Amino acid sequence: MTDSPATVPTAAPHWRDQPHEVVERDGIRYTLLGTAHVSQASVDAVRDAIGSGEFDTVAVELDPQRLQALTDPDALARLDLVDVIRSGRTALFAANLALAAYQRRLAEQLGVQPGAELKRAVLEARHRELPVHLIDREVGLTFKRASAKLGFWGRAKLAGGLLAGLLVDEPVAEDDIEKLKTGDMLESSFSEFASDTPALYDTIIDERDRYMAARLRESTAADAGAGLAPREVLAVVGAGHLRGMAGYLREESRAAPAIREELEALPKKSDIPWFTIILTTFVLGGFAWGFWQGGIDVGSDLLLQWVLATGLLGALGCAIAGGHPLSILVAFIASPITPLHPALASGTLSALTEAWLRKPTYADFMALRQDIGTLKGWWRNRVARVLLNFFLTSLGTAIGVWTGGLRMLGKLVG
Repeated sequence: MTDSPATVPTAAPHWRDQPHEVVERDGIRYTLLGTAHVSQASVDAVRDAIGSGEFDTVAVELDPQRLQALTDPDALARLDLVDVIRSGRTALFAANLALAAYQRRLAEQLGVQPGAELKRAVLEARHRELPVHLIDREVGLTFKRASAKLGFWGRAKLAGGLLAGLLVDEPVAEDDIEKLKTGDMLESSFSEFASDTPALYDTIIDERDRYMAARLRESTAADAGAGLAPREVLAVVGAGHLRGMAGYLREESRAAPAIREELEALPKKSDIPWFTIILTTFVLGGFAWGFWQGGIDVGSDLLLQWVLATGLLGALGCAIAGGHPLSILVAFIASPITPLHPALASGTLSALTEAWLRKPTYADFMALRQDIGTLKGWWRNRVARVLLNFFLTSLGTAIGVWTGGLRMLGKLVG
């Protein structure tokens, strides 16, 4: 399939044969066309609908980042990996890679690039010089809001699901493919975890239904204010969003900008880092108690055990990730300090060192989606290896903190 707009094949089914909902509001008729993200029939239906000339505006279930990924294959190669790590977006980058890996597996199985109908909608609308609105919320915001609602163990399961999505290269189960035909890409990428976790389901499905309905109203109002006066709007969305979006579009009375701002907001973190304070107090208090009660021998022993437990395990994680010797040294030095000063996180510092010493090349970025499909590829590709460095060093440090903390507690109690 080429990217250029094409005429509708005479044998193609009419778009009205596909799932759709029509909602009239504020003098505008919104037609929500439900698509399957892995169906050639949906691509044909989108071409048919836009080519019919019935619509003066097109909206699509995409955000700018996802559209760029669909239409600009070289976008990934222009990414500044060091900036990603410094700005604390490493986990989000990994989440996007997990989604991309899942989509690649689907494409290989089905012969259709997931989201091809959304890409087609944008290209066809631009070809006909129709206004195009991207109405979905940024994936990063969705992940962050989901993570904030899940709690510690929920976030651990979410991270495990993402890691599995990155490392597993098995074919997608037939049941998951069938669900995807009537569901949502983000939901299906987490398989049963999404449906079994109400907080996650609410964030990636219901919240986005509300968000996209609000963005439809907001964007068409902006067009009207600019003198474009839309009357017939086609919104191309996954079939799993049809009912929810139609309901919110009909019944929501609140101002659209207020809804959007509410659903883009992130829970405000406490200004007081209680966990860091408690952990720092425990560790430093343990050292102080050791030196005070047991003298230099006991205090030094506690300090040495802490440094070895955290430093060695953090360095081990970095070494397993294939880190450069200097990256391993940085992990060893930073790991004992990480719990006391999160800004000096061992995973971040060792990954930055790795990215600086072994700067990923253009070829690494271009081969990334393919390389992460195999276990060996993770160690061969420099981008993937930096991510492994970040996660395995962080994991080693976390295990070291628990180990060192338990040993210290045993000393104090004993």
